[in-house]
Amino acid sequence: MLKKRKIAIFTGNRAEYGLQYPIIKAISGSRRLKYFLLVSGAHLDEKFGYTKREIEKDGFKVYAEIKAEVRADSLFSTTQAIGNIIINLSRVLNRIKPDFLVVYADRFEGLAAVVAGSQMGIPVAHVEGGDVTSGGALDDYVRHAMTKLSHIHFTTNEEAKNRIIKLGEERWRVYNAGFSVIDLIKEGNFASYAEICKKLHIALDVKKPIILFTQHSVTTELDQVNEQIIPSIAALKYFADKGAQVIVTYPNNDAGGRRIIDILRQLGKDAPQIKVYPHLGRYYYQGLLDICGRTDRGVCVGNSSSGIKETPAFGCPFVNIGSRQKGRLRSTNVIDVGYDRSRIIKAIAKALYDNRFRAGCKRCKNPYGKGNTGKMIASALANIAITKDLVQKKITY
Repeated sequence: MLKKRKIAIFTGNRAEYGLQYPIIKAISGSRRLKYFLLVSGAHLDEKFGYTKREIEKDGFKVYAEIKAEVRADSLFSTTQAIGNIIINLSRVLNRIKPDFLVVYADRFEGLAAVVAGSQMGIPVAHVEGGDVTSGGALDDYVRHAMTKLSHIHFTTNEEAKNRIIKLGEERWRVYNAGFSVIDLIKEGNFASYAEICKKLHIALDVKKPIILFTQHSVTTELDQVNEQIIPSIAALKYFADKGAQVIVTYPNNDAGGRRIIDILRQLGKDAPQIKVYPHLGRYYYQGLLDICGRTDRGVCVGNSSSGIKETPAFGCPFVNIGSRQKGRLRSTNVIDVGYDRSRIIKAIAKALYDNRFRAGCKRCKNPYGKGNTGKMIASALANIAITKDLVQKKITY
């Protein structure tokens, strides 16, 4: 009987897990692979919804909790958390002795995981490297650092693949696997209208405007967190007062996120017609994107990467606020706008009421692939030769 390869999979927050879901599903379903799911960061924080429960509801077994201990809303605390994750994760990896460690994207939790794995001689598979977001968040250089510490790269688009090769990575290490969430969208694996209404305790009227909003902090501009979120809040109130149905979710646990949460909590008190939720989960969030894309008057608003990468698959307009997603590959359904109340209102109005623009959104091309990403990654992990050449990297330039 063929011995199964041991695949450690690290996840540090809700958004990242939503993107990893198809990959974890494919790995867990492979007869040649055995998965060890390691959860950390916001998954273990009640303030951010303790989303470990969500993972377990999806039927995945959590092998270990990796404590991060993010105690304050600051970059100092983030740095301390990185150290905690490295120490705590290394103990677990030493126990598992995996054949591969799978890490996603560009967050501080993932950076800690890559450091732990690479320094222990464990082949690291990095998903979603090579992207560019030059808008002031720490994501870009964290992502590229993770690339240089990793051994196998699964990109979401051809541009990212070429960028990684230009970073000096050997071509055989780089796979353009596409964007994993497209797998689930293609399957129709997201909440229905009835499920959403039941879950959120609301009765959505698809004939009225629907605004789905998430805005994260820009971690290199923490002194501007309040002035960046307040114009967005004012714009949401403007549309809510005119009868729009506004659904707001909390930001992630980056430094500055807690300040935004405090403002959103107050928003829920001041404007009860605006519905504020700590998190929706991938299943319900994408169900809302589907509704916003299919109805005549729906829009996604904020600065989340999901607005750039997931909305095209639903034909949903996205109003991208501020600099966080600057430089990221995007489709024609995106309207970029600065931190200005009147301009945000104008952009949302265009997305809601410009029928020509909305028709174009429904036809827009998604630059992030057509699905089957999870199975492609699982197959690669099962078949890549594990030799000394895998961990002894060479620079090609």
